[in-house]
Amino acid sequence: MLQIRAIIRPEKAVEVMKALLENGFPAVTKSQVYGRGKQRGLKVGNITYDELAKTSLMIVVNDADKSIVVETILNAARTQPKGQFGDGKIFIIPVLEAWTISNGKKEL
Repeated sequence: MLQIRAIIRPEKAVEVMKALLENGFPAVTKSQVYGRGKQRGLKVGNITYDELAKTSLMIVVNDADKSIVVETILNAARTQPKGQFGDGKIFIIPVLEAWTISNGKKEL
């Protein structure tokens, strides 16, 4: 299993979650986060916004589903056909084990 964590623009969260649902991936954990990327924030006039609001989506999938989930997020989260700075980042993390709390069973 893999954890796919996407940090995206907040205004794209509904669109990305809808696309994941339509592609058969309804289970998503969403949270609001703040941070900056390589561009080190945003400067508007004399004001620098050091941390920008983003949305973090976390999805755990079988290894075989990685490509479709990543492509779904890429296509739904891009703000322009070729994308632009600040569109976000996707991280892939191995999941060693997963347990369902309600029944105490280990997921395979």
